[in-house]
Amino acid sequence: MQMQLDSQLELPGVPLGVELHDEWTWGEEEESLVDRFNHVTVMRDEVTRALAVRDGGVYVDVTLGGGGHSEAILAAAEGARVIAFDRDLAALAAARTRLASFGDRVTFVHASFSGLRAQLDALGISRVSGLCADLGVSSPQLDEAERGMSFRREGPIDMRMDTSRGDTALDLIANLGDDELADIIFRYGDERRSRRIARSIKRAYGAAELHTTLDLRRAIVRATGPVRHGGVDPATRTFQALRIAVNDELGELTALLAALPATVEPEGVAAMISFHSLEDREVKRAFQHRDLWAPLTKKPQMASEDEQTANARSRSAKLRAAVFSPAGEGDEP
Repeated sequence: MQMQLDSQLELPGVPLGVELHDEWTWGEEEESLVDRFNHVTVMRDEVTRALAVRDGGVYVDVTLGGGGHSEAILAAAEGARVIAFDRDLAALAAARTRLASFGDRVTFVHASFSGLRAQLDALGISRVSGLCADLGVSSPQLDEAERGMSFRREGPIDMRMDTSRGDTALDLIANLGDDELADIIFRYGDERRSRRIARSIKRAYGAAELHTTLDLRRAIVRATGPVRHGGVDPATRTFQALRIAVNDELGELTALLAALPATVEPEGVAAMISFHSLEDREVKRAFQHRDLWAPLTKKPQMASEDEQTANARSRSAKLRAAVFSPAGEGDEP
């Protein structure tokens, strides 16, 4: 019976009991941050077209990532400038190298985009010609074991985009009660079994059995069983929910959307790529204020078939772009 249970708790390719901790222990000979951050830009051309980049324009890329969107903006017009935000130090390090040839046309900011307005004020920038955001988590953040965002490789239960500050997912689990944890799993993961999962996670934590991402997955599977719905691992929704909570992703997005009318100049464009319905719903709602925004398309744009084939991450991407057109702008008083 115990052997049967153990086999159900295994992650494919990672047998129960195998010690993998060395995979996420950094050493002097590890790859540099630049080498490790290899991110494929999603809907690069569509974003650049939506922004209608012009010579002399100032643009903000609030999710710099690997630098693909910023690079496309800078290349589209010789005199364009980019203010590039990211809270991930690895992303900033990689992008500095990638964009070095553009010199002082790009300014790097280590900050979350909820601080957009304060950071631009500090730089003496009142309004910008356009803004783009590639929301959610990047491929390197998912792929690197030490980030703890995925259960496919064993790593610490971290999940922070900015590993230099803030509480980890394990801190969150430790500090929340069963019901509070269940509410997060249900709200951000749309997980119907959130109560059972939360209780199982808290039991594992209380028994000092929660140290790595695979431990966390096992606690989840103990509550849900190993059944995969449509090929989706039963831990997927819970990992997503914890990551969103740790990084306050929806709070960050709400703050960003609220700052847009005070940031984008009239006839400037905001282009937002979302990857799940919670994000897309917020962006759609913001752009429905027709006294402020004129959407460029009725429905969100999707990645081309070729891009979806080449980059699986792009399959869930939705691009919404809108022109800032405040009512009464330019009218006689």
